[in-house]
Amino acid sequence: MIINDPVHGFIEIGDGLATWLVKHPVVFRLTRIRQLGPSYYVYPGGHHTRFEHSIGAHYLACKAVDTLRAKGNYISDEEAEGVEMAMLLHDIGHGPMSHALEGVLVSGVSHEEISLMLMQRLNAESGGKLDLAISIFKDEYPRRFLHELIQSQLDMDRMDYLCRDSFFTGVREGNIGAARIIKMLNVKDDKLVVEWKGVYTIENYLMSRRLMYWQVYLHKTVIAAQTLLCNALRRAKQLALRGEEIAASPALAYFLQHEVDDAFVKAHTEWLDAFVALDDSDVVCAMKQWRHHPDKVLSTLADDYINRNLYKVAETQQPVKAEQMAQMRSQMAQIMGISPEEARYFVMEEEVNQVLYSTKDDHILILFKDGTVHDISESSELLESEMVDKVCRRRFLFYQRTNGLFKPQT
Repeated sequence: MIINDPVHGFIEIGDGLATWLVKHPVVFRLTRIRQLGPSYYVYPGGHHTRFEHSIGAHYLACKAVDTLRAKGNYISDEEAEGVEMAMLLHDIGHGPMSHALEGVLVSGVSHEEISLMLMQRLNAESGGKLDLAISIFKDEYPRRFLHELIQSQLDMDRMDYLCRDSFFTGVREGNIGAARIIKMLNVKDDKLVVEWKGVYTIENYLMSRRLMYWQVYLHKTVIAAQTLLCNALRRAKQLALRGEEIAASPALAYFLQHEVDDAFVKAHTEWLDAFVALDDSDVVCAMKQWRHHPDKVLSTLADDYINRNLYKVAETQQPVKAEQMAQMRSQMAQIMGISPEEARYFVMEEEVNQVLYSTKDDHILILFKDGTVHDISESSELLESEMVDKVCRRRFLFYQRTNGLFKPQT
């Protein structure tokens, strides 16, 4: 199978297991899930999907394996397939709108955990052909550098989503030299390393990643759209759990009528069938219907989302004091004719943060000519000591647009 990808060009999907997986409904479902959730409200080109990303990450994993092999690192055909299939399947656990709704429909269970559950289902269906892929994905395989290709600060997942998200949003500052980085990869003491010639490329990668987070993933209007979307789903769930009728597809209705958390997941199995039936269309269609719901909170949230009447945003230097928040919610309640408790959906604050490079996670290691290996933080002029592990925070106050009637206290 040949796929013409706008980012990487022609991508060949091998016959057999890879083609079977690409065509499988569990994987093909990702064509109906946007990579960046509602970010298209800010960047209209950002409509690309998790499926495209998964294909791209799989392609980069293939290229990385070829590079490592060319440098004398033995990787068997079975190991290569394991890495490539794990990369292809790493995101099948994403729900509607990707990260935007993570924790809303299913709480306490990450998309990586759901991906693993679905990989195990596919493994049983394929007669155990994904045993090695699952072992590598779970970091249980003894050759740990293979897992680092899938999950690390320099994995193929990040490589693809930075290239892809930069391309589709038009934020050129996020474009990284993925091909160059992959060419500089090697293995030392069972760890993935970057040859010293690639230091500047890694510096560019880290800065590009930082820019993409602040300009795209954590853009204040993107966060406003995500928060509005989440609040609409939370309100719908609150009403459904009270026994009120909420229009929704059978799959979405399941998650509105149940508290699906870690304990629930362990006690039930049918929830996973409902989960794989979910995609963005369930949420969008429901929001269009909720615009006419008799509950003022839900109808307002849904209408605002569908018509892009997003929260206004004020950036604050310090967290809003409890008494100030209570006063603002009381003010909003009076304006909208709702209770102060319901006004929580229309006045809230959120903190987002980002780290340029963290030594508390796995390390990006640089291999020097003399065979020694050092952390990038010790090898780069860019990463001055005060920038390493520094958490950059921004605080936002979100509130409903009221034609100037509401006066925020910040």
